[in-house]
Amino acid sequence: METFTSWKSWEGAEGPLSAALPADTVDALREAVAFATLHHGPQRRPTGVPYLEHLLEALEVAVAGAGVTDPDVLVAIVLHDVVEDTACTRKEIEERFGEQVAELVGWVTKPRVADGQDKAAVKAAYLRSLAGAPEPALLVKLADRVSNVQELHRMPTAFQRRYHGETVAHVVPLATRLAGEWPWFARWFAAWRAEWRSFDPDPA
Repeated sequence: METFTSWKSWEGAEGPLSAALPADTVDALREAVAFATLHHGPQRRPTGVPYLEHLLEALEVAVAGAGVTDPDVLVAIVLHDVVEDTACTRKEIEERFGEQVAELVGWVTKPRVADGQDKAAVKAAYLRSLAGAPEPALLVKLADRVSNVQELHRMPTAFQRRYHGETVAHVVPLATRLAGEWPWFARWFAAWRAEWRSFDPDPA
């Protein structure tokens, strides 16, 4: 299973991005990375790494793995967690990066859990809603999830089982849906499932 952990800083990502994408797209990504860095600040992922590393991993998945070149999709990948995990609003993203980027970020932002709501039920409803998402939003979600599950071995076993089941039930079907135009994601998740086949209900 191919992993994507080479781009740990903008300095490490800029060269490969410049070789793969037009200069104006790289400029937009530079601005998005600076914006995300400002808003995420010292936040760290559950694995302990700085938040920016996850955002750049997802970007590396999209560009170096799947070959995505759409600038709005790529900028949305960098910004996909700023509304969910910081004080940034969707309106701020729209004003800075445009309506399309804000819409894509909106699709992949889990809703807030209100008092009295069940967190697991809210997340399950959000994941089910992705079945109605447009293709560009699915590319953002798939890049994000590849970044997450490639690090799953670093998490506690209970988390691994829950996240594996969630991914198989809700995210792998999205990769299958895009397999005609974007076969890379379906292939990657097939290889990932083979590596984690012991977590399937009836492993072969």
